[in-house]
Amino acid sequence: MKLRHWITAPVLGVMLGVGVIAVASESPERSRLDTFRRLELFGDVLVRVQNEYVVPTDDAELIDSAIDGMLRSLDPHSSYLNPDDFRDMQVTTRGEYGGLGIEVVMQEGLILVVAPMDDTPADRAGIRSGDLLSHINGDPILGLTVDEAVDQMRGPVGEPITVTVIRAGEEPFDVTMQRENIRVRPVAWRVEENNVGYVRVATFNDQASDSLEDALRSIREEIDGDMTGLVLDLRDNPGGLLDQSVSVTDLFLDGGEVVSTRGRNPRDIERYNARPGDMTNGTPIVVLINGGTASAAEIVAGALQDRRRATLVGVPSFGKGSVQTVIPLRGGRDGALRLTTATYFTPAGRSIQATGILPDVEVAFRRGETVGRRLSEADLPN
Repeated sequence: MKLRHWITAPVLGVMLGVGVIAVASESPERSRLDTFRRLELFGDVLVRVQNEYVVPTDDAELIDSAIDGMLRSLDPHSSYLNPDDFRDMQVTTRGEYGGLGIEVVMQEGLILVVAPMDDTPADRAGIRSGDLLSHINGDPILGLTVDEAVDQMRGPVGEPITVTVIRAGEEPFDVTMQRENIRVRPVAWRVEENNVGYVRVATFNDQASDSLEDALRSIREEIDGDMTGLVLDLRDNPGGLLDQSVSVTDLFLDGGEVVSTRGRNPRDIERYNARPGDMTNGTPIVVLINGGTASAAEIVAGALQDRRRATLVGVPSFGKGSVQTVIPLRGGRDGALRLTTATYFTPAGRSIQATGILPDVEVAFRRGETVGRRLSEADLPN
């Protein structure tokens, strides 16, 4: 099965933290012995829970949670996907799934909204990037993993759900929405005055680059000639697939580097380049970004900025500069690992991990949005 590289802001969960990481200063033999002792300790704890916990337990769920806790103790974006979660992730990647249309991570026991998706219940209800969710239908989220919280937010299409929102500068308030079958449309477009094209890229799923290419052709046909300018809107785009971010950037560059990734070994460097041929023939581009612009969207913005192909306008982006590889276990029968395997760098060699992309022109687009510091990757644990 092909490994997919994800650079999105994915859901997070509880940290159970099975201690199997060797200390570098110890000898290899001592480290191995310590690891085996700790694995034996884990077995002892499992048996004690099986025999003495107040209610019967599910062994498979306990072990799955332990594996997930070990991975989540590494960083906010590594996790274990059980077989059901793995299938859900594959469906999400294809761009259709059930829910509210919201990308989230866990922060200090609450759900942090990275970005609502365009034309979804969350978007229409006014949920914003940076909002914190504390309750679902009156029940507190604190104590749940984010997967459990997401499961509660999903459900039969048409059923209402109420979430409690904590927003900076406001009292907590409830928002009621109806669940819908979410069909993510990655690209929307229109023609503005003076033959300026506007393209909104909402996410980087499997359809993103093809949809953008179709949109650019449609704009050119409606204008019946070349555009005088192009606005590429990446605000509240939470990211997605690495290959799609490269393919999207490729449409605007005439060759040259888009992004590079560097793994654990300093010599493990992979470079991704654009092919010759700029689909827009050098049309001036403005890229709109904000604090919800994350991961794959930051690759596009950073590449176009470094290559001096576009002017970035908005507020600093989210700052997620790591790459996750989804590794199926036993062909996916036992689920998969989502493991951070690399850091990405813009063409100028910049890592934007926890710092974000800084716009060329700082502009707040809506009331309450500031050009100063806001919740970002830097606020997440590890």
